[in-house]
Amino acid sequence: MAPIGKLYGHARQPQTKAILSAAAVSGLEIDLLPFEFGVTNKSPEFTRKFPLAKIPAFEDNEGFKLIEGTAIARYVSALVPEAGLLGRDVKETAQIDQWVHFADSEIYVPAGNIFAGMVAKYLPAFTEEQRKHYQERAERSLKFLDDYLASRPSGLLVNDSLTLADIVLATAVLRAGQTLCGAKERKQAYRHVFAHFEKVTSDERIKHLFGEPGFVDEALSFKAE
Repeated sequence: MAPIGKLYGHARQPQTKAILSAAAVSGLEIDLLPFEFGVTNKSPEFTRKFPLAKIPAFEDNEGFKLIEGTAIARYVSALVPEAGLLGRDVKETAQIDQWVHFADSEIYVPAGNIFAGMVAKYLPAFTEEQRKHYQERAERSLKFLDDYLASRPSGLLVNDSLTLADIVLATAVLRAGQTLCGAKERKQAYRHVFAHFEKVTSDERIKHLFGEPGFVDEALSFKAE
């Protein structure tokens, strides 16, 4: 099958993983173009198409363009309805949208800010108070999620098959496991959350997109510079 379009993004980027996973589950191909941050997205060719100079960005074979990772992943998921990534009826679709938003805002954002402040050093003024705030916010959400998943016989969020919500959640939990969930938390406090992660990322269609998770042995602790 010929690729349905081109994706500008980085393979390690959670949104890129979600988009490519949605394509893989749907039996579609997307060309992930070579990308150098700060160079490719600042080039005249790129900014003519995508003036915000942000990634991920998608262009199909007819010139249709999209930005924002969730919007792109949802569009790709909608191209092959029988793949079931958006559910089987409007109620399931609403639940999928709910969990996608929850994963992005309640898990990825706090975990991602801890990663940016303590690992990537993108936030040089990052403080212990900020770390504690994001940690507490994520822990509250992870506890809620773990309780919910404990009630799910399939171990999945919406029905008994993989949906976009499961994929997006896996990308968010990946970051949580790299920052605020050490081995103890993964095995005890949030064992259903990480069982879900393992179930999703071991799917033969997408496991190559996740690779080794790089989880921490212990939750990151703040070290003043």
